[in-house]
Amino acid sequence: MSRTRLSVNINKIATLRNARGGNLPDLLKTAADIEAFGADGITIHPRPDERHIRYQDARDLRKVVSTELNIEGNPIPAFIDLVLKVGPEQVTLVPDARDAITSNAGWDTLEHREFLREVIRRFKSRGIRTSIFVDPDPRMIQGAAETGTDRVELYTESYARSFAAGDLEAAKPFAVAAEAAFECGLGLNAGHDLNLENIAHFKKSVPHLEEVSIGHALICESLYMGLENVISMYKHRLR
Repeated sequence: MSRTRLSVNINKIATLRNARGGNLPDLLKTAADIEAFGADGITIHPRPDERHIRYQDARDLRKVVSTELNIEGNPIPAFIDLVLKVGPEQVTLVPDARDAITSNAGWDTLEHREFLREVIRRFKSRGIRTSIFVDPDPRMIQGAAETGTDRVELYTESYARSFAAGDLEAAKPFAVAAEAAFECGLGLNAGHDLNLENIAHFKKSVPHLEEVSIGHALICESLYMGLENVISMYKHRLR
């Protein structure tokens, strides 16, 4: 079974910092510590209102992240400009509304194919790996392949919800989607509501999984067990 990389989303660290208006916790130090604890990358998802990650954070993190920086977001003009200036290793395109609390759907890659194709062309011209956030639907994965993207990221909220309800078949649609991505020549990422309880089953059930991005659950679990311990636990489950 291939190794799956762990990218830690640090949006919640920024939320905590912003709550008091200072620099505690220090986002840059936390990112460096997370890498030192064994994470394979850092993910951020700046939103237009900057309620957690600020655009300046993306610029500052580029100077300290030594593994891989993944910037997620809706490719509005300001986001596109930010990504082109920062130059992360990966950009993940997510169709979230401006007022969305969190991401809640994948792209319709058939309806938005031409738009995505042009955005992806711009990123890839700068050597930035691209990924499209999609539901586990082979049609959407085929549409993604036609945009020229490098990878897709499977939106895993439905898996997490069904698994928590005791459905051990919850990963089956994702396994089918993974095979569709493989057949299209796309790399495979996954994320959203994955946690220590459900990640091992997902990893075992879904082939070709290159990377998972985990933030909210990992930070919540770390409140009890500590960041270093929790990152080690995820790495163990992903082996």
